Amino acid sequence: MVVERQILPYVQWLLHGEDGLGALPRFGLICVGIALAAFIPLLWLSRLRFGKTRGMMYAADQAYRMIVDTFAEIFGTKFRRVWALAALAIKEAWRRRVFVALAVYLVVLLFAQWFLTTDHSEPARLYLSFVLTASTYLTLGIGLVLSAFSLPNDFKTKTIFTVVTKPVRAGEIVLGRILGFTIIGTSMLAVMALASYVFVNRSLDHVHVVESTAMENVTDSAGKFLGVDGVSERAMFHKHAIELDEDGVGWALQERGHTHNVEKIGDKYVMSSPIGFMKARVPQYGKLRFIDRNGVEKDAGISVGMEWKYRSFIDGNTQAAAIWTFEGLDPDSDADYLDVALTVRVFRTHKGVIGRPITGTIRLRNPDDGKTNDAQAFSALDQQVDERSIGRSLFDADGNPLDLFQDLVSKDGRLELIVQCLEGGQYFGFAQADCYVRQPEGDHRTNFVKVCLSIWVQMVIVIAIGVTVSTLVSGPVAMLFTAAFILLGFFRAFFVDVATGVEYGGGPVESLVRLVTQKNVMVPLDPGAGTTIVKSLDGVFKGFMWCVAQVLPDFRSLSAVRYAADGYNVPWDRVWQDLTVCGAYVAGLSILGFFLLRTREVAR
Repeated sequence: MVVERQILPYVQWLLHGEDGLGALPRFGLICVGIALAAFIPLLWLSRLRFGKTRGMMYAADQAYRMIVDTFAEIFGTKFRRVWALAALAIKEAWRRRVFVALAVYLVVLLFAQWFLTTDHSEPARLYLSFVLTASTYLTLGIGLVLSAFSLPNDFKTKTIFTVVTKPVRAGEIVLGRILGFTIIGTSMLAVMALASYVFVNRSLDHVHVVESTAMENVTDSAGKFLGVDGVSERAMFHKHAIELDEDGVGWALQERGHTHNVEKIGDKYVMSSPIGFMKARVPQYGKLRFIDRNGVEKDAGISVGMEWKYRSFIDGNTQAAAIWTFEGLDPDSDADYLDVALTVRVFRTHKGVIGRPITGTIRLRNPDDGKTNDAQAFSALDQQVDERSIGRSLFDADGNPLDLFQDLVSKDGRLELIVQCLEGGQYFGFAQADCYVRQPEGDHRTNFVKVCLSIWVQMVIVIAIGVTVSTLVSGPVAMLFTAAFILLGFFRAFFVDVATGVEYGGGPVESLVRLVTQKNVMVPLDPGAGTTIVKSLDGVFKGFMWCVAQVLPDFRSLSAVRYAADGYNVPWDRVWQDLTVCGAYVAGLSILGFFLLRTREVAR
């Protein structure tokens, strides 16, 4: 699985972050920036209207009143009133028959198997990606429609007058709508999650028939009975090799991402339902460095011309190697093996035999004394996870025995894993997250709930944005604004890269010029007055885009669908981070919604 951004411990993320600025200080700076952006126009208008001295005093007085009103609103909020308004929002959503969306989702599931196939190397990835992505988009759409049209419809039908004549505050109206629509969305998401879980399990459930004629007894050189080996019948486009011990109990070897338990009962072989389709791997990542073809250590490998620079490559049949250093291992462990997983991005300069994997080697090394086991060969297919258990008993290149934990793991718990490509003209590509030590697996049901929680976080943010914007503009405008916010949120990383000049082709104006003139993004614009004007305009636009990017929710990073689809456990630190981000957006947008609603005549 691609992990471009390291998941920091929650406290470190909250206070310090990756660049020294944690989420909490960043939130405070954004709030101060928004407050200044609101105060400066007020100061300018006041100076135009009342003069320099009196205008500044008026602006300061208005800012003071706003601050006092805000704190009074916050501390005067009563949950009883908020809940009453939330109940009204729930009734409104019910009258608008929003639960029809559930019927649409269930119909989609009924016909999904027409387009999904189990003839796939990892069918669980395909099914989980489909159901969770569909749930995400449908949930966000429901939140968008509910939140954008609620308050504008109340203003249009004058029903808002019934509410504001009661002893309620403007902030409570905003919070009540957010809470009510969140309850509706949560109920629908819970039903969709349950239906999705059942759909995936029922769709992938199967049992292979095992014929007695396909099984053979296994004996040692002395003729002692050791067990039974064989192969199952084909089902769902695959079959399994089977191994049973002398007691008639065993398993089917992994195929298509799952296994089966097998037991001999009487004269028949009984195979269980599939095990392991839904996983929750818990990886322990190491620090990656490279050695080039000349044996020189470097922080990155070579580039093979791919636009996405997440991975760098080592060339085959040279000294080039990728080295991961793992920490926190126990040199006194009594385990019989070490579980590791490796994902290789294969880049071929010539095809060779189509479908044939590329050969590489794996070695373990003690970083203190340099002891290394004899290289173990493996076959690498492009972007396939190779999970292997390295036994405790190993040998060095001279045939001397080595103990994996006592000899190769250093006293402080460090271990190096070295990967090389053996075939000339071929390349292996790696990123830091492509190799890890496998910890005991988590519960896949809990992991599924965590992924649904990430969808819930995105939905709540959309509802908060929609309700806040709808306090000021009409329903269609609020929906378009919120939809634009969602779209930019999904492409926030690209948006930031353009704003900071990381992307090739310049800013918006320069990109437009290049599009019209059909000029390559790598070729600089011709020097002159026109280019100077374009660069100056882009400077203004980039500054504005950077400011907008600071308040954009990064919906792509908030989504945890890839974790479930690829079979990885969602870290709890990540869950707490997402919930904190959600709370920050709800709090900030509720306060902003209070100010916007106060500008409407009905709320005064």
